Amino acid sequence: MKRLVAGVCLLTLLAPAVPAQERIDLDMIGRIRQEGYKHSQVMDTASELMDRIGPRLTGSPQCKAANEWTRQKLAEWGLANAHLETWGPFGRGWSYQRSTLRMLSPDQAELIALPKGWTPGTNGPVRAKVIHISVKEKSDFDKYKGQVAGKLVLYGDEPKMEDHSKPDIERYDEKSLAEVTQYVPPGTPYRRYNREEYIKRMELRREADKFFETEKPLAILAAGRGDLGTFGVQGGDWKVSKPMATTPEVIVEPEHFGRMARLVDRGVDVEVELEVATKFIDENQMQWDTIAELPGTDKKDEVVMLGAHLDSWYGGTGATDNGAGSVAVMEAMRILKAVGARPRRTIRIGLWTGEEQGLYGSEAYVAQHFASRPPKTKEEEELPWYRQKVKWPLTLKPEHAKLAAYFNLDNGSGKIRGIYCEDNAAVMPIFEAWLAPFHDMGATVVTMNRTGGTDHESFDAVGLPGFQFVQDALDYETKTHHTNMDLYERLSKDDLMQASIILASFAYNAAMRDQMLPRKPVPTEESERKEEPKADVKGPTVKKEGAPAAAPAPAPTPGANPK
Repeated sequence: MKRLVAGVCLLTLLAPAVPAQERIDLDMIGRIRQEGYKHSQVMDTASELMDRIGPRLTGSPQCKAANEWTRQKLAEWGLANAHLETWGPFGRGWSYQRSTLRMLSPDQAELIALPKGWTPGTNGPVRAKVIHISVKEKSDFDKYKGQVAGKLVLYGDEPKMEDHSKPDIERYDEKSLAEVTQYVPPGTPYRRYNREEYIKRMELRREADKFFETEKPLAILAAGRGDLGTFGVQGGDWKVSKPMATTPEVIVEPEHFGRMARLVDRGVDVEVELEVATKFIDENQMQWDTIAELPGTDKKDEVVMLGAHLDSWYGGTGATDNGAGSVAVMEAMRILKAVGARPRRTIRIGLWTGEEQGLYGSEAYVAQHFASRPPKTKEEEELPWYRQKVKWPLTLKPEHAKLAAYFNLDNGSGKIRGIYCEDNAAVMPIFEAWLAPFHDMGATVVTMNRTGGTDHESFDAVGLPGFQFVQDALDYETKTHHTNMDLYERLSKDDLMQASIILASFAYNAAMRDQMLPRKPVPTEESERKEEPKADVKGPTVKKEGAPAAAPAPAPTPGANPK
């Protein structure tokens, strides 16, 4: 999950009474609470997903295994229509089997490193001296020409260590909630993300790739984000249309990178041995989402959805990002089945893949079922995600009118504290009423503001009521997000039980209302341009079509990929 918040105005609620017009079955809420706390299976599900299956990089065998197992488990719990829906093509599959890095001189030491995603292997151990390259702009590469062939390149500055005077675990308290109550208008730049700086870094890295392709080092060693044994590990380019990387690259534990960089900068010869074994999978470029449902009764053709992304990065086992969300929404569905819920509307779960590369799985599902855009040209697909533009017109499909709501969970293992309303003022009193029975569990806040970088955006982007919950961060930002420490041990059982209960209750409430949830207007090219320019295409922006067209392969959305 890419946790980018466009604004986090949180309205603290003082235990409001349930509005008279919003009928809530408190007996059912009580049964959901009892089942979720007394008979929870959320940690058993988590252990199977994280410990046995492990990390779930989209395109890897483990990701497909997770699809198959979640489908089987949901069916085992008695949910109907458990199946996999195909989307794609995605690109190259990739996995790795081994990564070892050893310093041979001036000292002998085991160094910690993991391969960058979609890197080739070394075809056995390679030994070589290390050279340190640090560049600020394109012209800086000139001074290193002719110096890197046959060597191992330390690429980048010596990492700076963080100040750890603040605790790793972060939870909202009354003061911190009060500090974020100021509304931030749409179009305001992300507080924690500078787009221009990000693009500059990405463009410089593209120049580095060209340089290394020409100069032929044996491998690249880059420092991961983090310290104290924790470091971020992500990936390269998975697209089949682009040339496969030829230079192996590993991400090194920051302190180990720093040791080598300091020695080399002092003129000390450093020799290391590296071995990386990886595997590419080109034969099947299609991927899958896991779908299952609890059928409705008198309004069964209308649907409420719960969702989370099943894929992960691979440094750890993808526990908090987003195994936590996946097992919580699975547990919510199990709870509803176990308490004998008979919802009026069908309640459906979606476990998405391809989220970490740009919300691909959920966008494909939305395009196939609810609303699609024109396919991108080959030239448009080749552009970096931050150079791509949203295409118009938006074609609404018949199922668009039948989705009552989509609720997403993807901000780690922390408990739910409230919900983002995505500028939908009409749902605020409804969500306030739905949260009232959970004030004693710490869920008390409703915000008009938006959050970004999760799969709810795929729904919101086409005018559907898609929502992400406000969650305690715990150590998601400080330790686990896309790192080698994203492991089962970082999950909070109590928080996941609480989240599962609230997810089940929100889905049930949405399924039992006489009316579907209020919606914002369907976005148009004109409205999108006013908020944040994304396209420059003239003509009609929305049309309705009776026969669904073939869904185009989705493209990454702005805000989805910054790291």
